[in-house]
This record gives sequence, C-alpha cells and structure tokens, in this order.
Amino acid sequence: MSHPIYRPLVALAICELSVGTAFGGEHQAARPAPDKGQYHLFNPTPRDLMRPMATDRPDKTESAYTVDAGHFQFEMDLATYTSDRDKSGGGDTRTRAWAIAPVNLKLGLTNNVDLQVILDNYSQVRVEDRAAGKVERMSGFGDITARLKVNLWGNDGGKTALAVMPFLKFPTNQDGLGNNAVEGGVIFPLAVELPHGWGLGAQAEIDVLRNADSRGYHASFLSTISIGHDIVGNLAGYVEFFNEVSTQLDTPWVATVDIGFTYAVTDDIQLDAGINIGVTRSAPDLNPFVGISWRF
Repeated sequence: MSHPIYRPLVALAICELSVGTAFGGEHQAARPAPDKGQYHLFNPTPRDLMRPMATDRPDKTESAYTVDAGHFQFEMDLATYTSDRDKSGGGDTRTRAWAIAPVNLKLGLTNNVDLQVILDNYSQVRVEDRAAGKVERMSGFGDITARLKVNLWGNDGGKTALAVMPFLKFPTNQDGLGNNAVEGGVIFPLAVELPHGWGLGAQAEIDVLRNADSRGYHASFLSTISIGHDIVGNLAGYVEFFNEVSTQLDTPWVATVDIGFTYAVTDDIQLDAGINIGVTRSAPDLNPFVGISWRF
C-alpha cells in the first residue's frame, strides 16, 4: 500500500514476483490439490489443509492467492514515509508525508474468495512551496477501499495462479487528504513459479479515476515487474519496477524502482521493509516503509 496522496488506484500491470509473499513461499506445485470446496466462512479450512501464507505486500503487485476460508489476515505498514521535490515549471515544491498503520483487513469467504477492506489510517502531510514561501499542512484519516479477490486457478497447486480483484474506493478522508470522489477498478494478478527458487508475477489493472478538474473520469493503467528469491533462512528479497500511464491529458508518466525484504517469523507472521525510489520526475522521490502481516 502506498501513501494515499501518491498511490495509483488502478492500473495495467505487467509482471511481479513476491518472494514468499505473492507466491506464499514454496507453493505446493507438485502436490495434487486437495478438495477444499466444502469449506467457507462458517466452516473454516482445517489448519493442516491451509495454504502457505500469501500477502499483497510489501511490493505493489497483488498476490494471486486468497486467504483460506474462515480465516482472517491483516497486512499493515507500521510506518511509511514519502519525500518528493518538484521543480517543474520553474517552481520548487517539497512534500513530506507520514502514514501511520494503514492496514489491509482480509477475510476468507470460500476456498477461492476473500474480502478485503483497506483503511488509510492517520496521515500527516506537509507541502512547502519554496517559490511562494508558503507551507500547507494536512492530517487525519484517509479513504476506505473495499476489494473482492477471486482466485481463478492455482490457489492450491500448480506453477501458475491467476485471480481477479474488483475494488471501490470511498471518499472518507479528512483535511483534504483525498479527492472526495468514488473511484474503482479491477486487478488481474498472475503468479508464476520459476526454477531454482525464483518467482515471477504479473498484474494487469485498470483504474477509473476522477479528473483533476472534478468533471468526469479517466482511465489509468499501471504495470509492474518484480523478481525475488530467498536470501538466507527465512529472509527473502525482491526488486520491482512500477509503471503508471494515465489517459488524462497532460498527466506525466510515473515510474519507480522498488527494493524490499521479507522475514517469516512463523508460518503466520511476516515482517517486511523496503524503499520505493522514483525514476521519473512525477514519481515520489523516496518512499521507505516497514510493515507486518499476521494470519489467524
């Protein structure tokens, strides 16, 4: 999850790996998939039949795997900081933003469907226009996003997995931290297991976003490519490229290079840390973060 000020809401994405996160570690590729169709929210999947935990963080591409039926999972930034300096058009604007505990709450509804609610909790933003000598400060609660992930294949076995995830963002923000518009889109995450412990994933996403002048909507397309591998023990790492292209006129190209690490404390707890680095003028310059995921 990126900071709400900078996070693209929907996109065309092309490829990502989630070192033990999007792929849930060593997914059971060779083992025949068990029949788990009888499990649901009120008849939870037994512990011995649960999949390895798969998360939608810390990278920007989502996992193709769902939370097991009847189980709960939360994925949270403990803290994330964003710094950006914009000197385009002869100006000089410096933006610094903190987000505290933005969280994705996930609940397994059936063996291949989970419900997600993303809460952009407390944020603090400082925008300094050095050319004009003005400083603007904003703080408060952000927007709420609801998502439904449906795995189409590969949830319990196989070298590939595909999911579809429609979502809607609701404007619940305070103090001008959002654009006060309902927005949405659909995401198509794909996971691919490669030889020698490498993983690759792909995501196609289309966002329907409010125009900057608040008149009508436009489409935005994002792509990511990421690859990762175990480093030592329960520590793994990934490198990712993120790309966003908008159909709105005069909207610049956004691209970042993202680097991160995950550490599996237990089968149900994962720590992560990383940094997203802007490689185009319109992208945030730096976005370091630390986070945790926990499954019940």
